[in-house]
Amino acid sequence: MPGDVTKVLSLRPPIPSPVPVTTILWITAIGLIVIGVAGTVLPALSGAILVFGGIALAAWIDDFARIPAWLLLLLGALTAMAWAVDYVAAAVGAKRAGASRYAIIGAAIGTVAGIFSGLWGLLFMPLVGAVIGEYLAQRDVRRAGKAGIATWIGLLFGTAAKLAIVLTMVGIFVFALVV
Repeated sequence: MPGDVTKVLSLRPPIPSPVPVTTILWITAIGLIVIGVAGTVLPALSGAILVFGGIALAAWIDDFARIPAWLLLLLGALTAMAWAVDYVAAAVGAKRAGASRYAIIGAAIGTVAGIFSGLWGLLFMPLVGAVIGEYLAQRDVRRAGKAGIATWIGLLFGTAAKLAIVLTMVGIFVFALVV
């Protein structure tokens, strides 16, 4: 009788091995990092946080062997810095020109609208939004233009600084994996 069971089992086709869970996790980690880098310049995504999440997931998958906890804490600090730069840069630009809160809100709306209109829209729609927002607040074209440009420049510098921080995080991650 026991021989019959083994005979039946040997006739079954081999079960294909499933994709290892670690492979799926690594794909997820790399996907988060790639989407995070894109999210650094696209306002709808929180780029630095996604990059950090991908790196933290990779560190966990690797049991913190190549990316130790202290390095993850350093990357967490860089993430917080990138997140703060996002808000501070636009606010500083707006404050220098005496812009109202509406200019910053208009720039944010313009940035979201710019996503759907390509590179030029992504670059210049925040300016248009800031000018419109400030004009609605003050009803002064000259002041709206000045505040809009200052807010826009603040956003551009903030995005450049955020991108530099995120690329530094990715560089540290790649270096930790290779070395």
